[in-house]
Amino acid sequence: MISKLSISNYALIRQLDIEPDKALNIVTGETGAGKSIMLGAIGLLLGNRADTKALLNEELKCVIEGEFDVSSLKLQDSFEEWDVDYDDHSILRREISPKGKSRAFINDQPVTLDVIKEIGQKLVDIHSQNQSTSLSDKKVKMGIVDGFAQTQYELEVYQTAFDLHAKLKKKLLDLLEQQTKADADSEYKRFLLDELVKADLKEGEFEQLEGELKMLENAEDIKLKLSQIYGEFEESELSVNDRLKEVVNTLKSISGFSSEIESFTGRLNSATTEIFDIISGIGSVKDTIEYDPERIATVSERLDMLNRLLQKHNISSVEQLVDIKIQLEEHTSLTETLTESIESINRQVDEASKDLLSKAEILSEKRRSIIDALSSGVNELLGEVGMPEGQFEIAYKRVEPWKLGIDEVEVLFSANKGVSPEPVAKVASGGEFSRLMFCIKFMLAQKTAMPTVIFDEIDTGVSGEIALKMGDLMKKMSFRHQIISISHLPQVAAKGDQHYYVYKDNSSDKTESLIKLLDESDRLEEIAKMIGGENPSEIAKNSARELIGMNA
Repeated sequence: MISKLSISNYALIRQLDIEPDKALNIVTGETGAGKSIMLGAIGLLLGNRADTKALLNEELKCVIEGEFDVSSLKLQDSFEEWDVDYDDHSILRREISPKGKSRAFINDQPVTLDVIKEIGQKLVDIHSQNQSTSLSDKKVKMGIVDGFAQTQYELEVYQTAFDLHAKLKKKLLDLLEQQTKADADSEYKRFLLDELVKADLKEGEFEQLEGELKMLENAEDIKLKLSQIYGEFEESELSVNDRLKEVVNTLKSISGFSSEIESFTGRLNSATTEIFDIISGIGSVKDTIEYDPERIATVSERLDMLNRLLQKHNISSVEQLVDIKIQLEEHTSLTETLTESIESINRQVDEASKDLLSKAEILSEKRRSIIDALSSGVNELLGEVGMPEGQFEIAYKRVEPWKLGIDEVEVLFSANKGVSPEPVAKVASGGEFSRLMFCIKFMLAQKTAMPTVIFDEIDTGVSGEIALKMGDLMKKMSFRHQIISISHLPQVAAKGDQHYYVYKDNSSDKTESLIKLLDESDRLEEIAKMIGGENPSEIAKNSARELIGMNA
């Protein structure tokens, strides 16, 4: 409920402060005095769009602040969801700067307009004659049924299952989309991979094969020249090797006479050993070199195949082909993994669907079980508020699962005998709709912890005994809920636990709207004026006393 409300620099209001009673609060005043302005300010507090034209003094900011006792509304989880600090006595504030910048706060913590609007809907329910379009919203209509059926727990259980199902479905769709993209060229990529696997690629192979081919193609010439070299060193009568050995032996014989000669001897001996090793190697290579047309054909074919693959993939090395092969293997593995994942998620979606429908049936059954009771209760109240021929019905239909279940409802109404009920938004006048919604909210008030309810002249068009009954119904509602009723009926005003009077003050250079809490004598005078005019007679005052006494 609203514990305190403060409005400054808004429209005709310079400063307004009230502390509404926890039960029934009545607001009266002359037409145009500012009752609707106060509602506009509360609307801003609850997240409506701001307008700098609403500033009384365009050089000062507008501040609207409300303190709410939310201890009975179980909003801790919602505050956590919105990432807002919770307090049993929470403060909402809106500020509008002269430049038009709007800021919103909850418990002094800056929040977005969407957040303050979300929480505001849970704190205050403003109802006026021009809100018949609200019953075009299927969430609002379902909220009426859920409120009376007290399905909060079942709805939360269902929505948990719904969110899980939706999450799994989205995951499945994402995987299917990935699979579609993968399948678009997977067959060709599989062909490319098979081709590279069959190629049995080896890093460095291309260069090695090129070198081998050159050797094979020039084998005869290479073998001839190696043979000539080898022969010069090993096989001729005056072989180079024999002559080198003689030179080394000659140097050794005189190396003892000079350290320099000894150095030459060692160096020549090392060089000779290296030369002998080189010539021996040449001999070994010479013996292995043979002109082999079959091997030439094999190597050439292998190089041609590698060259075709390099050209096909527009690259320059076998190492890059190996990298491409790895990428294709990863793609193939991903495709196979996607298939397995899709099968797994499909099974999870099926299980989640069964669970979702099971929980939806429980929720739906609880809703359907109260439709007749709610309809008959509202119809009975319609007679008390001046519409004895009124017919109220809730039409139910089963639909595909959505955020609020497998149900949708339509609120049907007819104010006249013999006329079939139709959707409220199409047939109810402003006054009829107001009284209908009043009856609905009265029924809901018996079942659930509703927020503060503000009625904006919903008693328009009624009088006499009907007005008394509406006042009695409001009084009953206020036993469990805070009610603020803007009224022009003395019968309703007399039921209030607190009575506020809104009036204009023209004493300064700018007209201002003021509000005051009436004491008993002022309240008697105001109700008498509502009965008999600006200068009420003693009869009017006696009538006011009687009305107030009826409330005592």
